[in-house]
Amino acid sequence: VCTHRVRSCSSIRFIKSKYVCVFDKSALKFSHQQRLFRTSAVSRGQIVQFKLSDIGEGITEVTVKEWYIKEGDSVSQFDSICEVQSDKASVTITSRYDGIIRKLHYSLDEIAYVGKPLVDIEIDASKGVAPAEDVVEAPPMSHEEHTHQEIKGHKTLATPAVRRLAMENNIKLSEIVGTGKDNRILKEDILNYLAKQTGAILPPSPKADIIPPLPKSETVPAPPKDKARKIPVPVSRPIVFSGKDKTEPVTGFHKAMVKTMSAALKIPHFGYCDEIDMTQLVQLREELKPLAQIRGVKLSFMPFFIKAASLGLLQYPILNASLDENCQNVTYKASHNIGVAMDTEQGLIVPNVKNVQVCSVFEIASELNRLQSLGSAGQLGTSDLTGGTFTLSNVGTIGGTYTKPVILPPEVAIGALGKIQVLPRFNGKGEVFKAQIMNVSWSADHRIIDGATMARFSNLWKSYLENPASMLLDLK
Repeated sequence: VCTHRVRSCSSIRFIKSKYVCVFDKSALKFSHQQRLFRTSAVSRGQIVQFKLSDIGEGITEVTVKEWYIKEGDSVSQFDSICEVQSDKASVTITSRYDGIIRKLHYSLDEIAYVGKPLVDIEIDASKGVAPAEDVVEAPPMSHEEHTHQEIKGHKTLATPAVRRLAMENNIKLSEIVGTGKDNRILKEDILNYLAKQTGAILPPSPKADIIPPLPKSETVPAPPKDKARKIPVPVSRPIVFSGKDKTEPVTGFHKAMVKTMSAALKIPHFGYCDEIDMTQLVQLREELKPLAQIRGVKLSFMPFFIKAASLGLLQYPILNASLDENCQNVTYKASHNIGVAMDTEQGLIVPNVKNVQVCSVFEIASELNRLQSLGSAGQLGTSDLTGGTFTLSNVGTIGGTYTKPVILPPEVAIGALGKIQVLPRFNGKGEVFKAQIMNVSWSADHRIIDGATMARFSNLWKSYLENPASMLLDLK
């Protein structure tokens, strides 16, 4: 049969043909199951809508902060697509396909919604497509947050870069023994596994390099620091006066602050203040700073504050608890996940150091360095910003002595630390001496914590800091 126009009532579309088409009745009989005609001479890949998956923590919308790809770019599995920011953390979204980016559904600083398409990716149809409920979900991944991969019922902890390295070398992660924290598989584990298979000799890891301190003859004496004479220099910024009001939406970390502080209004706060003689701790820190620096860690006062607070929480666990919404049950938290308030360009964030009760001062300092680096870069993961049980805020790094901190629900207590000042004090003989004084302000939930408990905890915390050697008796 020769024709220029073919009609079909159901599956065959109205198509113009420039060529002679020959078919029989059997083709028409099964035309509802088979596609007989193509509208293009060149076969294109299948377009998959890559949807934003559930990031967790009840987050339904995020702000697109940066695109790592553009339309027409080729991507592979685990390649970074974009960075989004919720009201809790910044998250990097990675690809689950090998293909070509055909469409970006959002511009920078636009709001993207969970479950809605993020990008369109053209994939090779010949390789097959996974079920829709599997392929449309993009696994969220923060820069330091690890992902779990199910392999024969075994959970393997590895970063996207490590999993991609394993995939490129046809290595099953289930065959690798991780040497990182919580048996996390590191890049070195993959390389060592490859070396055993091929007999190659790998260079030593640069992480193990330790820089010895300079000899005394080569050290440059630092100029004496006189904190009492230090004059603060105001930060001047160019002022632009437009003469018009400007309205901006509340987004990101500011939006999280609105929600948290609105919930905090339901808590009846009470305050307690005291001063701490930091003279001995200042001397101890000066002695330990070079040792910590050799290990590549910056040692501040905050690790001592955090560890002393954890030792105090062991004696007064009610301060490391939470109260349910109906005020019927109190949950005593086993872990001391102590949060540290940080002032960043994105706003106030409160990451926390996990399991302080089993960490040394050096381990706390190392974790603080990591959190501060990620916080400055806006790359803190959700796990770093959630799960806190107690909080300290060091407002003294900016200035001020006393403050009235606001509790972060569901926590029940928070402490704010003022700046360290050189002030005159009297010793036991009535003699005036120069002391390093710091003020502390506590806020507690008066529904379950009374003033006497807060005062006793503060006195214990104070004794650890004024006599830092006493912490050795209780360190675990």
